Amino acid sequence: MATALVCAVVTGVIVTPGVAYADPSPPQRSLEDVHREVEDLYRKAESATDAYNAASEAQSRQEKSIVEIARSVTAAQARMARLKNQAGALARSQYRAGGMPDGARLFFDAAPDSFLDGVSLAHKGEQATRGLLAQVAATQKKLDGYAKAAGERWKKLDSERKKKEDAKKEIETRLKDAKRLEERLEEKERERLRRIEEERAREAQRAWLATEAVKTVTVKEAGANASGASSASTTEGGRAVAFATAQIGKNYVWGAVGPDTFDCSGLTLRAWEAAGSAIPRTSQEQWRQLPKVDVKDMRPGDLVIYFKDASHVAMYVGDGMMVHAPRPGRQVTMAGAGSMPILGVVRPR
Repeated sequence: MATALVCAVVTGVIVTPGVAYADPSPPQRSLEDVHREVEDLYRKAESATDAYNAASEAQSRQEKSIVEIARSVTAAQARMARLKNQAGALARSQYRAGGMPDGARLFFDAAPDSFLDGVSLAHKGEQATRGLLAQVAATQKKLDGYAKAAGERWKKLDSERKKKEDAKKEIETRLKDAKRLEERLEEKERERLRRIEEERAREAQRAWLATEAVKTVTVKEAGANASGASSASTTEGGRAVAFATAQIGKNYVWGAVGPDTFDCSGLTLRAWEAAGSAIPRTSQEQWRQLPKVDVKDMRPGDLVIYFKDASHVAMYVGDGMMVHAPRPGRQVTMAGAGSMPILGVVRPR
């Protein structure tokens, strides 16, 4: 008994006979829990990536706007310089005339014809003077407006830069957390984690394929292919699909738009650019701006938008499949179009 007590004291715990104590080490988390947390971290990183891309686009627009304002200011300043030269010439002309008003000089003119001609010229001179002064005032007003607009653009530019930097920090934090969580696993556990991810995707795809809307899509596609009425390679959608599928195997990198790496919306952006159509940069803007179509009406080349916040996008390629850039640590790949929660479908044409 004494020996047992000594051992217990040495370890820092006094054990009372007959009383059970729980293991103080934290319980092991299941791989399913790890999978959910990793996916949640990557989802948050992808949402932040969309915010980063949107801020980058807005920053680019503000920078171009500031350049355009600067060009307008330069043109207005040049015009103001010309007007001031004209005003100076007019003032010098009046000075040489002795400062006598045109009306007074006309009154003392002895020749009636000259007087009448002078009246006409004086009237035109007054009109020219008023016109010149009006142009000077209008040009100054433009310059003042440009200065105000430039100030507002700079404020917006600073705001977008901050949004971009904040989004970048969040992306890096989420990706670092997800990587750290995965690196804690042994190699065999990482492989099991990958299998869990794949099985979840297959289950979601099977459930999606069982819906009536998808059956309708599959039947229509099969009929079109059999009759030859729809030749994907000759349509805009077909060209977009051809580009997207040619990128299979390339790494996902957030904010990337090719040619060697892509994020999800970067892939769809470049694919439709190759097909001859410009579309918004981010998945959220693609969802907001592009025409929406029902799932039952979708066809190859359409964009499938995922999750409630529209933070992921893929390209439908037919036969219930899509091509997409999934997330960091993965490559552009083909997957079931229903393997993630679908928000809706849009058509970029």
